[in-house]
Amino acid sequence: MVHELAEYERAPDQCHLTTEQLTSALFATAPALFGHVAVDERDQPIGFALWFLNFSTWAGVHGIYLEDLYVSPAARGTGAGRLLLATLADICVRRGYRRLEWWMIEWNPAAGFYASIGAEQMSEWVPYRLSGDALRDLAAQAEAADTRRKD
Repeated sequence: MVHELAEYERAPDQCHLTTEQLTSALFATAPALFGHVAVDERDQPIGFALWFLNFSTWAGVHGIYLEDLYVSPAARGTGAGRLLLATLADICVRRGYRRLEWWMIEWNPAAGFYASIGAEQMSEWVPYRLSGDALRDLAAQAEAADTRRKD
């Protein structure tokens, strides 16, 4: 379904995730990625949510960052996406997390759905990304400075 999501977001050539990678990330000894799967009445997967913890230095508590939410086209409008989000909201409330956050591609028609559940668009924050050659170039500066690293 991750590859279906990439197709939906018009970027299938950018999705290189393998089953082995996802399994390793989700079922590691100390996983940093978590997931939920929505199933239909026949117990067939129809959607998923992949998420990880973030941290608010201002609030002093963790939150959930929703990396991906996807419901297959045939199952949209069934409440599967709402239930996946409600499950994450419940985790936040039970654990004392203050935020459930995600990004959405600007043309996604789900914006109306998100507004209907009370989600607010965060227009004052501008996303940045460092990847590829730029990421490697910056990392090389740390190596050149002989910086000690901690993973």
